[in-house]
Amino acid sequence: MPVRLTRARTVALVAAVLVCGLLAWAWRDPMAPLRGTMALQGWWIGLTEARVRIGDHRWAYDEREAETPGAPTVVLVHGFTGSKENWYPLAERLGGHYRLVIPDLPGWGESQRVAGADYGFLAQADRLAQFLKAIKREGSPIVLVGHSMGGGIVALVAADHPELVARVALIDAAGVRFRDNRFGQAVLAGDNPFAVDDEASLQRYLDTVFNDRAAQPVLPWPVSRAVIDWRIAQAPFEQRVLDRIGRSGERFLPGEAAAAIHQPALLLWCRQDRVIDPSAMALYAARMPQALQVSLDGCGHMSIIERPDDVAASVALLIQRGTAR
Repeated sequence: MPVRLTRARTVALVAAVLVCGLLAWAWRDPMAPLRGTMALQGWWIGLTEARVRIGDHRWAYDEREAETPGAPTVVLVHGFTGSKENWYPLAERLGGHYRLVIPDLPGWGESQRVAGADYGFLAQADRLAQFLKAIKREGSPIVLVGHSMGGGIVALVAADHPELVARVALIDAAGVRFRDNRFGQAVLAGDNPFAVDDEASLQRYLDTVFNDRAAQPVLPWPVSRAVIDWRIAQAPFEQRVLDRIGRSGERFLPGEAAAAIHQPALLLWCRQDRVIDPSAMALYAARMPQALQVSLDGCGHMSIIERPDDVAASVALLIQRGTAR
């Protein structure tokens, strides 16, 4: 006897087919749901993908136009093991007030990695300066914002290229000799405290960078297994970069260069940061007396995800009221 397909049955059948298709898709490529979710989030907040070749690297970046012509260009630079997607919560809060440019640094995310290239502070600062020249628009001053490793890179660029950078924000920034903590001691001992090779180390990594577990990304199996496998594959590269920014003669160059930053500036830290100890903010502030200082409670190293409203308000304050020295 033929089965009559009611509207409810048809919807249920279509839903079942879609679910089966998604499961098959995830089984073939476990990282696909995560990439798809990030792409959807970027689209939802109005970001468009772009590519540009500068020197020997191809850059991937997201961009969103401002609602008002001539508004500042806010460039957001991610940290170690990070990517442009880390900035999406903040990008949403910044709204359409500014033109946004959010790159993957060379070697990270979707940007090109060149075998044997240097991805330490100095080399990346040189590349970032060239990137800023490529995306800069007349009449739209650049507000350069860096998080963690990105903060150290941003400090070098702001110090060396005041003609490019109108205002600068360092968020949980690396590059100074902060008070000893477990993370810093592990780096100095030659380890990578961010290393991930199983479920336990993945959770330990998340607990290190986030203070609030509720803010951590949800990574169900098989996505979690794919993330672990991906991080295992990235381990040699991560170690080489960490050797450059954490143990070489470059490791404190950003803090030294900060004394040459005369632009309006913002320093922002979370009190529960277990990666870059909050004592780092005072070290930067001593060299940047003009900087606005914001200390947030109840968040860890990933303030840009845990407290995006407060970070957005602080960046807006820098743009509206920051003063030079």
